[in-house]
Parts: sequence; C-alpha cells; structure tokens
Amino acid sequence: MPPPRLPPVTHLQFLILGCLLDSEQPGRAIRAAIARYGVRRSAPAFYQVMARLERTRLVEGFYEQITVGDQSVTERRYRLRPAGERAWSETREFYRTAAGGARARWSDA
Repeated sequence: MPPPRLPPVTHLQFLILGCLLDSEQPGRAIRAAIARYGVRRSAPAFYQVMARLERTRLVEGFYEQITVGDQSVTERRYRLRPAGERAWSETREFYRTAAGGARARWSDA
C-alpha cells in the first residue's frame, strides 16, 4: 500500500472550508468562527487566504448588498465549491487515518 499523500489544504484552509460546509457565509462570520479556534488574522491577511482559496477554485466569493441600521453596505460572501468539499473530505480522511496509524504504532511499542 502506498504511503498516504499529504492533505491538499493547510490546517487554516481546512478550518475555513469546514465553516462553509453547511452554508454560504460572509467573511466576517468566517473570521469570527476561526477566532473561536484561536486563529487571529488581520482583515488583509484573512482576505488574502480567501483569495487563494478562490484562485484554486475551492470557494466562490461574491458581493451582496445588505442593510445595516439605515445604511446599505456591500458584504463579501463565500460559498464552498465542489472541489472545496472534496479537498475538505480528503483532508479529514488523511487526519483520521494518520491518527489511526499513530495509535497502531504506539500500541506496538
């Protein structure tokens, strides 16, 4: 059996893709969700990660007009693309099997 390949995404990208599994989200909601896991990124750094995910066609970003109070603003929203869902699943499977393999090695000690 060939050794498992490394995951197709980083741990931060995996977390972001996981935030989008259930539904599309605005960037501010994704930032708040990853902050709950202790990930703090400046807005420019966060949106740079999101731009990379868009370039690799894992997520789709778009703008939507929303009303905040009595003011209309444009909000950046993201949705998971099929390739992003596959990448998330492959990464989850990698970590699941890697953890299982580590347990097997530890039990042989």
